[in-house]
Amino acid sequence: MSRIALGHHSDDMIETLFLNMFHGGQLKSMPPKLRSDDGRNVVIRPLAYCREADLARYAKIRNYPVIPCNLCGSQDHLQRQAIKGMLADWEQSHPGRIASIFRSLTRVAPSQLADRDLFDFGALDTEASEYRWLPEGASTSIKRDSPALIPYAKVRS
Repeated sequence: MSRIALGHHSDDMIETLFLNMFHGGQLKSMPPKLRSDDGRNVVIRPLAYCREADLARYAKIRNYPVIPCNLCGSQDHLQRQAIKGMLADWEQSHPGRIASIFRSLTRVAPSQLADRDLFDFGALDTEASEYRWLPEGASTSIKRDSPALIPYAKVRS
């Protein structure tokens, strides 16, 4: 199995979350580690827990060149820049908001959302111990204490 390392940082993950919500109608971002659809590769994002500003400061201190990428959505006229501006405004008026948003990506509560493919709301009519959690793409429900069926994810209790 091959590993493919990408340079996405936490700001990219937050921006992607809002882009998907505002323009795709989905609550999704990009995980730090992901198996490709064909199962042959694992994508890793070693900078996932780093802020963009911290990486820029580090690059400047080390005299690393910053190479712009015209393929990653950083162009001025794209929606990512609008999201980036929105987040900067929020952070200025409410310091710590970006850290809180990122932290929320690590504390998902499927039962508090409305995705019937992720949480079996029909089971709420049965005993509490019968609640079933459904991983993405699952055709049948699994019990909450069966995280082995969800690679690279931890089901919270």
